[in-house]
Amino acid sequence: MATQKTVLVTGGAGFIGSHLCDWFMTRGYKVIALDNLITGSKSNIAHLMKNKNFEFIKHDLSKPIRIPGKIDYVLNFASPASPIDYLNLSIQTMKVGALGTHNALGIAKAKKAVFLQASTSEVYGDPLVHPQTEDYWGNVNPIGPRGVYDEAKRFAEALTLAYKKVHKMDVKIVRIFNTYGPRMRLKDGRVVPNFIDQILHDKPLTIYGNGKQTRSFCYVDDLVDGITKLLLSKETGPVNIGNPREFTIREFADLVMKTHGGKVKLAYEPLPTDDPKQRKPNIALARKTLGWEPKIPLEQGIQLTMDWFAKNS
Repeated sequence: MATQKTVLVTGGAGFIGSHLCDWFMTRGYKVIALDNLITGSKSNIAHLMKNKNFEFIKHDLSKPIRIPGKIDYVLNFASPASPIDYLNLSIQTMKVGALGTHNALGIAKAKKAVFLQASTSEVYGDPLVHPQTEDYWGNVNPIGPRGVYDEAKRFAEALTLAYKKVHKMDVKIVRIFNTYGPRMRLKDGRVVPNFIDQILHDKPLTIYGNGKQTRSFCYVDDLVDGITKLLLSKETGPVNIGNPREFTIREFADLVMKTHGGKVKLAYEPLPTDDPKQRKPNIALARKTLGWEPKIPLEQGIQLTMDWFAKNS
């Protein structure tokens, strides 16, 4: 790389953030990872710590920070992202979505950097349109138990576009659908680590409701490919990045059992309040503007993820 570029990844010690750090490091960038380690972990970036092109800053993005030197790209991934986390950390989730996004945008503005905001399929709520397209406004309960995360991300999108309009900044918004892979936390409450944790320990797989609700699972390497394509494109977004292959939770349980090579019992529990009944991205915009679509089938991705958990838990 003729002139080395610098990227700031907030939430850089988290699940997705750490994989983004890897992507940039392997391509010769200088990477600054900022994280308060509430839900992130230094173990996710331990392999990068001794590299001269990597810097870790422990900091709560809800509070202002000045970072010396040039920064070319700011990717804002600072937020709790699993239901258990944002239910337990409700105020912190809203603060990082509002104050944290404001501070990250301020850094990008001061450095004249390209800014990318991590948003989520949760902005569609419990959708009445299926599959979900970027022009759908969503069906969100702002005062429900998931509202702290949904509204924080909706606010972050609006603030990002306000900075584009007022300050003429180059901004991007990615709406991330269900993502899985190595470095997820086993106890984070999401269905992939839940099932893997349970089946590796010969426990019944917990299914909420009747198991007919659907999800579309995207392997983290595919997600990172889509995010970086968006970052380096001329598209602003929001752009859905996710895998449009849809599974019921019951079908997914069968796939996990097949991958593990054995059957376990199923334990049915009541469906949580506002749990989306359907979730599937329409990725026509990503295909058209980024030339992106996922490549790793769920069967392969679950095997890779299960292998990682077996070695690291």
